[in-house]
Amino acid sequence: VTIENARLLFRNFTGKEGKYNRAGDRNFSVLLDDEVAIRLLENGWNVKTLAAREEGEPDQPYITVAIGFKIRPPRIALITHRGRTPLDEDSCEILDWADIKTVDLTLRPYKWEVNDSRGIKAYLQSIFVTIHEDPLDIKYSDLEELPARAGRVDEG
Repeated sequence: VTIENARLLFRNFTGKEGKYNRAGDRNFSVLLDDEVAIRLLENGWNVKTLAAREEGEPDQPYITVAIGFKIRPPRIALITHRGRTPLDEDSCEILDWADIKTVDLTLRPYKWEVNDSRGIKAYLQSIFVTIHEDPLDIKYSDLEELPARAGRVDEG
């Protein structure tokens, strides 16, 4: 399942423990339009509904997406004016706080069955995240990055 211009909720690329998350479980949620939500539900995916914040507005369907690195690591890319930067298990946590402009992603299904229950869990296959960049970062992006030296300059 590929979703372009996705809207992410509850980002936890770090796997931080929280009220609704076990430590080490990396995940996020994606808002779905009604057509995609119905199609996924009909095929057994675990689609949930977020209650509307304002009276008279419709509830919003969404799906929680697991990020697993053990068996089939996802392809994660951060997109800036300079190009595409691949992110791995150690660096993807930057997406928890990134100022996101657009997201395109592909989900892969994992069919599960426990006792008499069964369903499809969504795993991240690939994600391309374009961020809003700071104008000064863009202005000075062609300058070489030097290591910090606690304010000392070379005498030379």
